[in-house]
Amino acid sequence: MTRPVIRRREVGDLELADYRELVQALKYCVLLHDARTYEILWANKAACDLLEWTVDELKPLKAPDMSKNAQQYSRELGLRWLRRAVDHGVSATEWCYRSKTGEEILTEAIAIRVELPSRPIVMVQFRDIAEEKATQRDLFRTEGRLRAFLRNLAEGIVVLDDDGVVVFASESAAKLLDVDVATLTGSDFARFCDAQSRAVLSETIEKTAKGTPPQDSRYRLAAPGADPRWYAGTCQYIEIESDLRGHLLLFHDISDRVRAEEEHRRDTQYLNHLARYNAMGDMAMAIAHEVSQPLAAAYNFIEGARSRLGEPGHAEHEQVAWGLENAKRQIERSSQILKSLRQYVVRLEQSEQLIDLNTIVRDCLYFIDLRAQEHSVGLVLDLTAEQLPVCCEKVLIGQVVMNLAFNAVDEMARWPVEQRRVELATRRLDAHAELVVRDYGQGLSAFPGGKVFDGVFTSKENGNGIGLALSHRIVTRHRGRIEAAENTPRGAIFSFALPSAGDDAEG
Repeated sequence: MTRPVIRRREVGDLELADYRELVQALKYCVLLHDARTYEILWANKAACDLLEWTVDELKPLKAPDMSKNAQQYSRELGLRWLRRAVDHGVSATEWCYRSKTGEEILTEAIAIRVELPSRPIVMVQFRDIAEEKATQRDLFRTEGRLRAFLRNLAEGIVVLDDDGVVVFASESAAKLLDVDVATLTGSDFARFCDAQSRAVLSETIEKTAKGTPPQDSRYRLAAPGADPRWYAGTCQYIEIESDLRGHLLLFHDISDRVRAEEEHRRDTQYLNHLARYNAMGDMAMAIAHEVSQPLAAAYNFIEGARSRLGEPGHAEHEQVAWGLENAKRQIERSSQILKSLRQYVVRLEQSEQLIDLNTIVRDCLYFIDLRAQEHSVGLVLDLTAEQLPVCCEKVLIGQVVMNLAFNAVDEMARWPVEQRRVELATRRLDAHAELVVRDYGQGLSAFPGGKVFDGVFTSKENGNGIGLALSHRIVTRHRGRIEAAENTPRGAIFSFALPSAGDDAEG
């Protein structure tokens, strides 16, 4: 028995009305042009909705009727575009249509030659890209701003892979290292590090790879053959989708700060040397004063003993006389040593120079501010605008400034945070240049008997009380004066004044 053939309806068997419905459902706009005359034959619903014309209204329109009034959208260019599609099968362009109400619509348009059984046509498909263009312009503008920002950023940015190879470098990073971005990208970043910094970099990459928090380190970096500079760097691991991942290192130049710290360290060492020298001088003066008297007495006793030995001639007499003579010579030698020591100590050799007191204070502000930040103490500055020239050893006077400021900061650190404030001010007072340090702590009651500068008493747990005493010694040896007074409503005011030295100090 023969089975009846059940014929399935294939896609190719769709009716003409089906195709029309499919085309009308497209979100892409479609215009059909005659391939010879380029007249509009038909438009789908999406095209009619966008252009606000019906099919019958579109058919008689020419390019100037439905395009933006600009040279790049002239009728000649429009016909040339359609002609390229007729000659080559396809042609794409950006075309700005104009709707019935005059709204200009930038589109991405593609013209395709289609050979229909009845005649060849050009099918134009287009879509509104105004929002995309606006977004693209915003992206370009943002990218331009970002590039300008990265180019002028004081901080360099590099991304390193696990082997330390640079996979991304900002223009600012290349500028800091005095190379171009192309040279920096793809290179081993260790090439720019000194030996110690290479070890730091390797350890930092190892830590960030394990997910540790951002690592702060110092590096000495330079292009091969160039002089290295100091940089502070922060490294952390990043992963931006599948585009960029690795160890993000942000670094900025701190060479000036490191140089200042090194100078401060040398100055501190020098000051410690001077402090030890001064302390040794004080002790030597005291020893010389105290020992010279018993030495003189011993000398007299020896002379007296010799006068009582009687006539020479006995062996015992000669031996005793020889011993007394040698003891006398040793005492005379000791006296000469003490005399030389006293003459040397009382002449303090000072390396003085002409400088503005404000300059000395500013040189100390970095270290004072560090101490203040450590204890959350507010620092208020009131430096006079006029020059305060003084002749002094700037390291020693700088130490006085820091001693007074550090004492004030340490005092305020014991008080509630909202009350922590220290004020530094400079001014001209008569023929002197004066620095005033004011705090709002316990005041001078902490110093029993008003002995502020004698070096005996200190309120600090690990202090030795020598700071104010040393400050007093330095200021007085510079022909100045140092004072302490109660502040109002509470606290203490420490000040020192040095003789003014004219108006041509260094700035």
